[in-house]
Amino acid sequence: MVVNYDRLFTSRSKSLKSSEIRELLKLTQSAGFISLAGGLPNPQAFPVDVIHECIEKVFKTNIHNALQYGTTEGLPLLRDVLAKRMKEKKGIDCELHDILITNGAQQALSFIAYNFLEQGDTYITSAPTYLGALQAFHAYQGNCECIPMNDEGIDIDSLRRNLKRLHRTGITPKFLYAVATFQNPSGESISLEHRKELLEIASEYDFLIIEDDPYGELVFEGKPIPPIKSLDTKGRVVYIGTFSKVLAPGFRLAWVVASEEIINKFALTKQSSDLCSNMFVQYVAYEYVKGGYLDKQIQHIKTLYHHKRDVMIKALKEYFPKEAKWNVPGGGMFLWVTLPKNINTRLMFKRALAKKVAYVVGDAFYPDSSNYNSMRLNFSYSEDEVILEGIKRLADVIKEEMTTSYYDKDYYVNGV
Repeated sequence: MVVNYDRLFTSRSKSLKSSEIRELLKLTQSAGFISLAGGLPNPQAFPVDVIHECIEKVFKTNIHNALQYGTTEGLPLLRDVLAKRMKEKKGIDCELHDILITNGAQQALSFIAYNFLEQGDTYITSAPTYLGALQAFHAYQGNCECIPMNDEGIDIDSLRRNLKRLHRTGITPKFLYAVATFQNPSGESISLEHRKELLEIASEYDFLIIEDDPYGELVFEGKPIPPIKSLDTKGRVVYIGTFSKVLAPGFRLAWVVASEEIINKFALTKQSSDLCSNMFVQYVAYEYVKGGYLDKQIQHIKTLYHHKRDVMIKALKEYFPKEAKWNVPGGGMFLWVTLPKNINTRLMFKRALAKKVAYVVGDAFYPDSSNYNSMRLNFSYSEDEVILEGIKRLADVIKEEMTTSYYDKDYYVNGV
């Protein structure tokens, strides 16, 4: 008898969707292909020599402990230096017992979904928003309410209107998810005033704020905006930090800062998942932070990515059609391009593949798959000449698409 796997899979398993970005990366491995799609740190940003030095320190001082099982919450030495750094650099008042180490930020997102979302429960996010979060929350069959973005990061008036509508129908959202600083995919940041207002609204309507902060220290211009968690006095914010963008994503090392009740629940969830995170890399990360290498490396990364952003912006100005619009992010790894409304970037993607260039379609970052005329571009990963050639190819693709699609030039140029 042939196994009927479909009968065995749960409804949750059947609802899982593949990551658009992960599937796309499989298409970009051929020779000569230029991908401006993946959210990859630049290999030049990996502190290889320092990592080697930290590994040697672990071998000399803690190798037997590093090769052993560890506590579910994570290495106390690492949690302690992270807590001290959170206070010093971000103004987040926490102790080591407020921190849980996870296998990457994605595991933290899955813990949030596991602990806060029953089937049909409502959560809130901006539109667009991080695709990996949507994937984690969708796995637990949560219902997403989308709030549009504006030049202050999130439309507060729209948020209030939606919360009032939900309240009238008896729905109380569980949480609001936000990449508050240099958002993936848009590169935008929530203003300080809106961060304060979000906390007030969360208290008024009794929901949590999930603050995902992978890019907060990659500031090119201006002063850093304090994390929402640093303004939190009631334990309403769950903060997620990661080493992926400031050390190496291959370490798969991140952390959660939250109230004792939440950390305890996450620890129980982690025990049932993987018992503990990799102890060896936790010891390496501890030596990295304790030795003061992290702050020096962040400066190097900021200089490198600032340059990469400027290379891409210059190429966009030179080669993209004038109807295309884009933001100039003050940090992070991405920028957001908007094309004329008659251009469908998902349909255009086949043309881009033929030209051996890739981007991420904008609708992938919208829970309702709307906004078909946008795309996300990554500037951190590629060499300068590759960025230049990739933008040239993509510009050709867009121009060809504009000549073959219905296109009212007067409407898009003059706004009539």
